[in-house]
Amino acid sequence: MKLRRWLLVLIMLLLCLPSVVSTAQAKSAGISIQLDGVKLESDVSPYILPKVNVTMVPTRVISEGLGASVVWEQSKRTVTIRKDGNTLQLTSGKTSALVNGSAVALDASVQIKQSRVMVPLRFISENLGLKVEWNQSAQRISLFSGSEVTPPPVSTVEEVRGAWISTVFNLDWPSPKSTSEQQKAEYIALLDSLQEVGINTVYVQVRPAGDALYPSELVPWSKVLTGIQGADPGYDPVAFMVEETHKRNMDFHAWFNPFRANTDVLTASLDPSHVALAHPDWIVNTGKQLYINPGIQDARQHIIDTIMEVVDQYDIDGVHLDDYFYPSNTTFKDDAAYRLYNDGSYTNIGDWRRANINDFVASLGQSIHESKPGVEFGISPFGVWRNASVDKTGSDTKAGVTAYDSMYADVRAWIQNGWIDYVAPQIYWSMSNSTVDYDKLVDWWVNEVKGTGVDLLIGHAPYKLGTSEVGWQSASEIINQLKYNRGFSEIKGSIFFRAENILSNPLGLKEQLQSYYK
Repeated sequence: MKLRRWLLVLIMLLLCLPSVVSTAQAKSAGISIQLDGVKLESDVSPYILPKVNVTMVPTRVISEGLGASVVWEQSKRTVTIRKDGNTLQLTSGKTSALVNGSAVALDASVQIKQSRVMVPLRFISENLGLKVEWNQSAQRISLFSGSEVTPPPVSTVEEVRGAWISTVFNLDWPSPKSTSEQQKAEYIALLDSLQEVGINTVYVQVRPAGDALYPSELVPWSKVLTGIQGADPGYDPVAFMVEETHKRNMDFHAWFNPFRANTDVLTASLDPSHVALAHPDWIVNTGKQLYINPGIQDARQHIIDTIMEVVDQYDIDGVHLDDYFYPSNTTFKDDAAYRLYNDGSYTNIGDWRRANINDFVASLGQSIHESKPGVEFGISPFGVWRNASVDKTGSDTKAGVTAYDSMYADVRAWIQNGWIDYVAPQIYWSMSNSTVDYDKLVDWWVNEVKGTGVDLLIGHAPYKLGTSEVGWQSASEIINQLKYNRGFSEIKGSIFFRAENILSNPLGLKEQLQSYYK
């Protein structure tokens, strides 16, 4: 009897084996997606929800492949997709979606898989006017638009060789107490000197402290131009700088400090239109600086509006943000905002803060690309996302500050959701620093952007040359870093902090850069 039972079990296993093998083969083959015959790449494999037979894809396929704008609102767990006048809104857990304001039933809604936002492909495609065909044997989805998606204009700069130009405290430009004509001459000389070294892209700080280097309807003139905030310098510096930069076939990126309201806590010399006086309820005093509270949606929108003034009015090549999100190593008093604006989705203030920054980055990216698809949007975060000791997916570093935990900047989310076009981490450590090693950090960031379509630029620290910090006793440190970068196709160039720290020629850096770039 026992033998008979075992024989029956063996026969049943053999009968089931073909279906098991075929299922495994189908799964390993993966699902491919084509648009008008061109394969769409995806860093997370599409998958089918078995009970409803719905193919789920990451939003990157929708944004890059189909040319739609995609915004994910973490606080509402809602994705908004816009293309050719159509607006789709899908909320995680809801059985219906909004299509141009009308509710439409869904077989499957938004899901989060491997930190990616996944959406139902057929529903999205058909509601955007695409024809969808499924080839079972080839495991292929074919989309037909009737026309090709035109890619946005591409910069003429092949390898980015950038320099940050700091205007706060009149560091790089303009010089204090200079006239408008002197400022123009200084900028021309600065550009020519940088171009001689090999620089082809400048990142100019156009809004250093809640003010502006351009005529704005929202914020006052910057005091770096005249010494008095709100005073008209008599010309439009950004218009002038963009024109002169483009004359030299160089790219101009407008650099913004997003949430810094003022470089100190004093308000007596501020113009009445300055955000700290016009909206004191938006301001948090950290004891050293004034910050715009990222937890207040109207405040976030105000910053977006000021940036969009520049996008809409000037022929810039990119919008660039630095790491001024939440301040690190200080007390940030936003408990009241947390209680008021947290809708119950977050059980701790850290996750809520990161959601605020995510919402800001996604919304700003959408606004820029809807207005001018050819304008790049990039962010230069602190160089360490998280240490591996806290998160096993972080870098092998021992940094005392990290973007995710100290500044509440979840750069990984920005990259994986395609909210930014490039990321430029500030890797301001040498190749011989055992605590935070340049090589290890570069390797980590390369892996982070791989397959995402987000470009990687590296932020370098020539300002450290000649200091006592380990590894900065020779200008060859910078050259060796550049040589290391060349080993990775994901790295599209470098940015140096800052212009003066190139042109002052620390340890002979200027000549070494000239030689290297030639």
